[in-house]
Amino acid sequence: MKFTLAAATAILATVASAKNCKNVTIPITASARNGVFNATIPTTEIEITDLILNLAQQGANYSAATLTGYETVTGNFDIAATYCEPDAGQSSALQILTHGIGFDRSYWDLPFNNYNYSYVNEAVDQYGFSTFSYDRLGIGQSSHGNPLTQIQAYLEVNALYQLTKKLEAGSIPGIPGGFEVVSHAGHSFGSQHTYLLTAMYPNISKCISLTGFSQNGSFVADFEFAANLVQANTVSALSSYPDGYFANANMQSVQYDFFSPGDFDPNILTYAYMNGQPVTIGELLTIGGEIAVPNTFPGAVHIVTGGRDVPYCGGNCLAAPTGYPNIPSTSKKYFTDASVFNVTIIPGAGHGLNLEYDHPTTYASVLNFLLQNGCGPSGSTTNSTSTGSYGGSGSTSTGSSWPSSK
Repeated sequence: MKFTLAAATAILATVASAKNCKNVTIPITASARNGVFNATIPTTEIEITDLILNLAQQGANYSAATLTGYETVTGNFDIAATYCEPDAGQSSALQILTHGIGFDRSYWDLPFNNYNYSYVNEAVDQYGFSTFSYDRLGIGQSSHGNPLTQIQAYLEVNALYQLTKKLEAGSIPGIPGGFEVVSHAGHSFGSQHTYLLTAMYPNISKCISLTGFSQNGSFVADFEFAANLVQANTVSALSSYPDGYFANANMQSVQYDFFSPGDFDPNILTYAYMNGQPVTIGELLTIGGEIAVPNTFPGAVHIVTGGRDVPYCGGNCLAAPTGYPNIPSTSKKYFTDASVFNVTIIPGAGHGLNLEYDHPTTYASVLNFLLQNGCGPSGSTTNSTSTGSYGGSGSTSTGSSWPSSK
């Protein structure tokens, strides 16, 4: 049966009412086969604009055209992270959370408006999970590597792999091991990392939640143009970054990329701009390659995307190709072995799901899906026998079967 409000109420009554969090710095050695590009790090705004015009050119593939080969890149890095658990102690279920471009780990535990938008608060306080959020390699308080040769998608995914294995082994001081269930959630570029992680290591996670995501790359140019990128070090809060790290030029560019009309507090737009984080040239050159890899992940897959998402849906996720109910549902063909595949469209929401008025719907969708599919804390699993559909507008459905119209 479907997960019901009564069942949710019974479970929530048994979990802790507050969270305990600790910040940690984790040394890792990351290694990956990175691309070698015939490109230089832009030093002027004209050169940054030229780069975006080349990357976004219709009918061309600038990344492929400038790729000259591959090189194994290995380095020692520090990763800044936050681990949270219920006040009653460690949960049996751990969520590993990866943020997207424009944010750091605070995307998952946003302090804006007294943490009213915090996904971590909901996951820990109301559902009883432990959570681990971190600044992606190159971003925030994590090590800032070379923006062209080091900070690319595959090295970042290897960092996520190293962190996951350390968490499973209980080898991070101050963070317990022995979790019964480990799941991964991402947003945007972080969802792409989560996808590639499970494509490379199918048994590393039991459930994955891909938020702000589809595998349609047709609209990345819209996101890149709207971002109006400048050198991050020209923005006062990001002055420590070297050239080759780029940031949104103004609040309007942040609104274009992340917010849907009428679905956000104007003050949170200001907050998002003032606290925004950069993207590297290496990330821009490798941003699409990680989601074209076949994936034999055998667990439960949930995609949650705003109906007005720009980079993954061109502003209309319901403008689906024939045979599909929405654009994100086309990812079904990539998950050939998934035990459960579901899509939820949040109507009216944009790309920055955690910062919009609809965030409670997003959070309930993700967290209830985890509970429904055996990825929740001990005692919170329900039996779901619904088999057929995709989530409709703002709802979640469970089941592994493809709609009969396909």
